Amino acid sequence: MAEPPSYPRKPRPNRSPRLRCGPQHRPPPCRRVPRIMETRDMADLPFRGWRVAWAAFIVAAFGWGVGFYGPPVFLFAVQESRGWSIALVSAAVTSHFLLGAVVVANLPKIHARFGLVLITRLGGCLAGLGVLGWALAAEPWQLFAATLVSGAGWAMTGGAAINAMVSPWFQRLRPAALGTAYNGASIGGVVFSPLWVALIGLLGFSGAAALIGVAMAMALWWIAGRYFAKGPAAFGQVPDGEAGPPPGARIEPIHAALPGRALWGNRRFATLALATSLGLFAQIGLIAHLVSLLAGPVGAQNAGFGAGLATVCAVIGRTGLGWLLSKGGDRRVAAAANSLVQVAGSLAFLASGGTDVPLLLLGIVLFGLGLGNATSLAPMIAQRDFSAADTGRVVALVTACSQAAYAFAPAAFGLLRGVEPGWFFGAAALIQVAAAVVILAGRRASYASASLTSGKTR
Repeated sequence: MAEPPSYPRKPRPNRSPRLRCGPQHRPPPCRRVPRIMETRDMADLPFRGWRVAWAAFIVAAFGWGVGFYGPPVFLFAVQESRGWSIALVSAAVTSHFLLGAVVVANLPKIHARFGLVLITRLGGCLAGLGVLGWALAAEPWQLFAATLVSGAGWAMTGGAAINAMVSPWFQRLRPAALGTAYNGASIGGVVFSPLWVALIGLLGFSGAAALIGVAMAMALWWIAGRYFAKGPAAFGQVPDGEAGPPPGARIEPIHAALPGRALWGNRRFATLALATSLGLFAQIGLIAHLVSLLAGPVGAQNAGFGAGLATVCAVIGRTGLGWLLSKGGDRRVAAAANSLVQVAGSLAFLASGGTDVPLLLLGIVLFGLGLGNATSLAPMIAQRDFSAADTGRVVALVTACSQAAYAFAPAAFGLLRGVEPGWFFGAAALIQVAAAVVILAGRRASYASASLTSGKTR
């Protein structure tokens, strides 16, 4: 039977699909692509580390402005308003620093347990509440209770905390980054010391404490959440913003980890802690009396300018040395040289006899150039001389030891000044010489950050 002939089909007209409104026919919801991924990969973002360093700069400005440069102003305000003895209020200042040292010594454990963001926020709140406690204290015991709070706030926003914020983002450039962040401490002194005096005169101690305390708490709350919540890996970045090691390579530190009490028996640690404590003891003992020493020969107003000049020199010295060490160099030798520069400044003060203005200016410049590095060099040396696992703990313990030492420096130098003015500057020079000798006694082969060994595993 023959098949029927086939005819070509006529093309069907284009028809719009019939719309169906049932829930089973609705398209699945669209997932919004994060805006940052719509344009480029996270790894292509600008390096975030320098933003973190500048955020730490602001934390340092508040931390030092309230927790370090504030207590000398608070001492005068409390003594004037309450009529308590200078010895009593001075003991409260010492208590503030000693109690802060206890918290600093345990700061790595606190960060590991609660996180950097929460502790930074808590530090801002405690610092403000502690200062308000100083202002509202009606009895001596209340003043000392307030030092518990203010000391903890200072510890959570001080030197060891700044190192914890910056270190994850930098390896080779860490000296420069730390120098940038620690410059906030110097700016804090420039801004907050006169600001405290002006606000206390305008609003009273309690009003000034409430205003600055709220500002600090709010600023640190936002900064911590914005910049300290994530490390480089979360943004697809690596420290320094540079390419990582080749595939299969491992970074093997020269120095083995020193867990538990092994750290305390290590020569590198002992010399670093002792040298830093000696340097800061001499430095803070002299700076605490600098304005009153200069007021006689140059007048009170010019004495204030002299203190400002020392701060400017501190920023210059810290920034310059930070970038220099980022290119390489022995950091312990740099620390010894820094101490010797301050020795020269102390001897210029001594040679001035307290009256020769050019020599006094020379002393301010030389002593000021080394002023900032006493704080920032210890973390730089710790990075080279200890394993990555130990660096944070070393910085915290060195900071705690030096803070416990310099808490007594203003009183000790005040006694020397009362006995013989020449002893004052001579003691500062001798202590700085001792610091230089001690830091060199712990010198070891340069850590060189790390050695790259391709294909090796441990």
